[in-house]
Amino acid sequence: MAEPIEWMADGTPYSPRFNDRYRSELGGLSQAREVFLQGCGLPEAWAGAQRWSVLETGFGLGLNFLVTWDAWRRDPVRPRILHFVSIEAWPASADDLLRSFAVHPELRPLAEQLHSRWWGLLPGWHRLVFEGGQVVLTLCIGDVQAMLREMAFEADAVYLDGFSPDVNPDIWSAHTMKAVARCCRRGTRVASWTVARSVRDGLKQAGFVVRKTAGVPPKRHNLQAVYDPHWTPKRTADPALAVEPSTCIVIGAGIAGASVAHSLARRGWRVRLLDAAEAPATGASGLPAGLVAPHVSVGDSVLSQLSRAGVRTTLQLAAPLLRAGVDWAPDGVLQRHLGNPPKLPTDATEFGRDWSAPATPEQLAEAGLPEDAAAHWHAHGGWLRPKRLVEALLSHPGIRWQGRAAVDRLEHVEAGWRVVGTEGETLATAPLVVVAAGIASSRIGATAMPLQPVRGQVACGASAAPPGAFPRWPVNGHGSFISGMPLPGGERLWVAGASFDRHQADPSVQAADTQANFERLAGLLPAVAEALAPAFETGQVQAWAGIRCASPDRLPMVGPLGPPGLWVCTAMGSRGLTMAMLCGELLAARLHGEPLPLTRKLAAALGVGRYLPSSER
Repeated sequence: MAEPIEWMADGTPYSPRFNDRYRSELGGLSQAREVFLQGCGLPEAWAGAQRWSVLETGFGLGLNFLVTWDAWRRDPVRPRILHFVSIEAWPASADDLLRSFAVHPELRPLAEQLHSRWWGLLPGWHRLVFEGGQVVLTLCIGDVQAMLREMAFEADAVYLDGFSPDVNPDIWSAHTMKAVARCCRRGTRVASWTVARSVRDGLKQAGFVVRKTAGVPPKRHNLQAVYDPHWTPKRTADPALAVEPSTCIVIGAGIAGASVAHSLARRGWRVRLLDAAEAPATGASGLPAGLVAPHVSVGDSVLSQLSRAGVRTTLQLAAPLLRAGVDWAPDGVLQRHLGNPPKLPTDATEFGRDWSAPATPEQLAEAGLPEDAAAHWHAHGGWLRPKRLVEALLSHPGIRWQGRAAVDRLEHVEAGWRVVGTEGETLATAPLVVVAAGIASSRIGATAMPLQPVRGQVACGASAAPPGAFPRWPVNGHGSFISGMPLPGGERLWVAGASFDRHQADPSVQAADTQANFERLAGLLPAVAEALAPAFETGQVQAWAGIRCASPDRLPMVGPLGPPGLWVCTAMGSRGLTMAMLCGELLAARLHGEPLPLTRKLAAALGVGRYLPSSER
């Protein structure tokens, strides 16, 4: 559950757990600006930088983050992207967070944006995106040392914050300072309000040059430090992967390729997107409508954790690009279980219920299901039209789309990579190529990735049924049902399916699969199947089929293929709408040495290296 907070008579938030204030009794704004922001030389230090990363050891109620974000907004020479990575073991509720900014009205608009994204903060990492993806907050919920071990970037500035060393010694220990040092480059500046001897000694042992500075009343001193060890430090990030934006080529204009192209274009790349088809999203991403929903499992599997990160990424990045009720409807998904539902480890927590909770009698009744039906409600999910999302992603001015460009192979040349067409012609050259061509990715990348074709077919049709005839939101389970997509003329599109046929690469529609989709629908939503039975029986139902690409473990494959400048993003399987935008962000973060949107463990689960021979990794 959210961390309880008590409010003192003067409005100051107070922690019963640590018996300490969240901010100075004189207000925290001056401390945040003078101790942390100015203590790290900001905003002057980031002037003209492409990106800037701040690491904070205690998020608290977010004051330091909002002050840094505010300074970024006001600075005409600010970096293109500001990353703020913060650790918090005990996150407060969204309402308490917003309440804490009542005394800082100048920050209230930013606090309201943070408040709107402050949900589902289960242990692990959560990527919160603002300013169209230019301000990125990575919240790491858990023990400070465990979270620091999962990081794989080098911070430009560090805010050492948290409750007093007297009441919360672990966050200030020598082990924590060593873990912080592993996330620093030579020259990284550190600031803190505490000058406790143990903290200064821990920093010195970890390679920092430490000094006291004049404090913000009522404190006499503050602490500043610079990472400058007398030894050669091991680097957390791989400097060979940190590149500056220039020109690049992305091969494949489905949801995976479009997501990669958009993530790179937002970082300043000039992207040329090649595809053999005449229009984007003509392959598996041409699905009439699909689901964005978290996966649930006993024990909270890797897939479940990745799906939550993917849902959050998709919802945040797609929101400013799509029209609600037309291109998508992120209003929730009902998950029906045939048999007993998995007992979610998050059921008893407030942040867990933000993700998934037992379906209410009202939700079951709307779906025409009995009160004892086993089902969960995913509040953050919904339906989405893939083609609309792809088109919106490719509308970025940094992306140039080129169709009828069938790729035969890649050749390593002095300028980087030459993309060769099927007639032997040069389609493009660039120092960076990302292959996102589905099942063709292995052939184009000349790498033995174990990609599998997976054929999928859905049934669909137009309905003039009155409101309430079908559930207002998608229902998922053994098969799925989506309705409510508006069509010209006032009718609504419904979609039911889908088949999942491994090693099948025939995209033609098959009558047997249409019947199988009806049978799935009858098991999932009997009342809906009964209403649509005449349409199925009289052949008024349409069908769509496409070939998806999957890996043996059904997780995407994202990362470098071995030769410099050659990357891949593929194998989205049946979860492209949930996973693709996360994968695009992961690829871009790795490429630039940025903070990752995932822990090391989860990022490794998506790595191409898990299938490549050791000689190709």
